[in-house]
Amino acid sequence: MAEIKLDATVRTEFGKGAARRTRRANLVPGVVYGHGAEPVHINLPGHDLLLALRTANVLIGLEIDGKDALVIPKAVQRNAIKGNIEHVDLLTVKRGEKVNVEIAVHVEGDLAPGGNLLEYVQNTLLVEAEATHIPESVTVSIAGLDAGDSILAKDVPLPKGSVLAGDEDAVVLQVVAAQAEEPSAEGAEGAGTEA
Repeated sequence: MAEIKLDATVRTEFGKGAARRTRRANLVPGVVYGHGAEPVHINLPGHDLLLALRTANVLIGLEIDGKDALVIPKAVQRNAIKGNIEHVDLLTVKRGEKVNVEIAVHVEGDLAPGGNLLEYVQNTLLVEAEATHIPESVTVSIAGLDAGDSILAKDVPLPKGSVLAGDEDAVVLQVVAAQAEEPSAEGAEGAGTEA
């Protein structure tokens, strides 16, 4: 995974009014924390941050007033209507350090014939990986699965260097039979009285 570089400045104003002024200047307020250090309140360039966060679990190289920090996004708050980023929490990591992150689950292949439906019980898996080698996603083959089949977390092939950090017996995907609707009682009665 490539590292994305962003410049940040230390934030000195706090509160709603200060946050609104920051956002009007196309900046995003954020906090960097981790490794027992005091949290650092920062402002980040809004557009560059938006582009960086398109990649899940992106590794960001921050330059904060001349000091370098390596971070990953921990929590991102977005505006519910506009979708723009309102605040971001960043976690400091070190090269070689293992971190727990959620990665997306994708599927490939076709289910067995018969009108079955695939149900995602979990859209993500919690894995432990090196901070500089976090996988973006995992792909699971569902080829030939039939109603009643399921895939557990321990059955998902993980990329090299990643280990499962969550419950290995948790169901990730399951195949269910399609349900046909029964005719309503009114429709059946009405059909018999016409004769």
